[in-house]
Amino acid sequence: MGPALPETPPLRRHRRLRAAIAATAVAVVAAGATAFTVMTASAATAGCDVDYQVTAQWPGGFNANVEITNLGDTALDPWKLEWDYTDGQRVGNAWNTTASQSGAHVTANGVAHNRRLTADSTVSFGFTGTLSGTANSLPTTFRLNGSVCTGDTDPVPTDPPTDVTEPPTEEPTEEPTGGPGQDEWNPPSNLVQPLNEVWAHVEDTYNLNFRNFGWDQIMATGGSIDYCVRWDSQNSVTLQTRDAIEAKLQQQYDLWFDQMAGWSEFPFEQIEVNVVGWAARDRNLLQWSDNAVDVYIGDIRENAPQCSEDCGRFFHQDGNYSRCPGGEAHHYDQSLWLTQGMGGGAGGDWGQRMGQEYFVNSLNSAQITIYLHELGHTFGLDDFYDWTPTGQCCFIMRAGSSSTITEFDEWMLRDWWRHLKSRYGY
Repeated sequence: MGPALPETPPLRRHRRLRAAIAATAVAVVAAGATAFTVMTASAATAGCDVDYQVTAQWPGGFNANVEITNLGDTALDPWKLEWDYTDGQRVGNAWNTTASQSGAHVTANGVAHNRRLTADSTVSFGFTGTLSGTANSLPTTFRLNGSVCTGDTDPVPTDPPTDVTEPPTEEPTEEPTGGPGQDEWNPPSNLVQPLNEVWAHVEDTYNLNFRNFGWDQIMATGGSIDYCVRWDSQNSVTLQTRDAIEAKLQQQYDLWFDQMAGWSEFPFEQIEVNVVGWAARDRNLLQWSDNAVDVYIGDIRENAPQCSEDCGRFFHQDGNYSRCPGGEAHHYDQSLWLTQGMGGGAGGDWGQRMGQEYFVNSLNSAQITIYLHELGHTFGLDDFYDWTPTGQCCFIMRAGSSSTITEFDEWMLRDWWRHLKSRYGY
């Protein structure tokens, strides 16, 4: 039996630090953020805000997301952000930036689609890093285009550099025309073509007469999803972690579906998520004695603990749970399959699967990237391993390109509802 997992992880710490503040260590499961302001010599007023967050951490690795906001009144083109680590961290795979590292020093540069950081705008990027131990201290100093953080916006120096050039004229940006509360299909114009490409691919790929998409499940239940957790691990799990997993599933569903509330006759303000069962190899791994959830022990399928098939929607898509102990009230719609030592993930109408350590160690993160990606598959969203929609480089359904749900992801989800809602009478 492996070691017991930690109880409910601490909440993510999000802090504003000035350059003079010393580094603060982050616990193994905790995530953190720092924010800074930097002067540049190229604007009448200049400054920036850097929000560095560790969004997930596990033994030997972590994910981080970085947001840069240009507080000055002149564009930076291109931008370059630099910082130093103190605990042997190494930057690995990155998205929305080209990142390099020499010793402890990290340099992140803008890429083609985001290299120009206009005044009062924000750019973000993310990466996966490795750790040499358990410490993951936050960077204390950032340099944007060579200038050190000061904590404030400031006027341009009276003797500015002579090699500063005027930035190119900014093109006006188009405000999105779509959003919650509207009934018509009216996405931003730059998303129309890629969304059409995606749906054409869906029609070529999927059998749209299939009746167990996530959409079918929430319509059958009146706006709820019941989970059974397949605890495919020799680690023990506490009562506190059990309840934290249920709360996190609700939060992650909200990230996808908050933008659906009130849109184009979507009937639910929130998808209510409950964990109603757990399956494990050994009852001693589940360290609680209450009867708040059904417990299934020793039923091994696919070399993993299986929740009762008599209670699972995947096995009874006709809604007949007559053989389920307790009947329909004890059924589950999806499985959360957490496998010890697994990398990556999988998802479909049956639920989502990923690494047990990854998921539990991400409970304090705002988003669990792999889970969000796999949940997209449950609701029909495709993978993009072999093609990319026009003009769209980075979104959560294109694995490894974004750690968060983007506007393009949101419109793809809406497009599924737009095409399927008539089957439910809308």
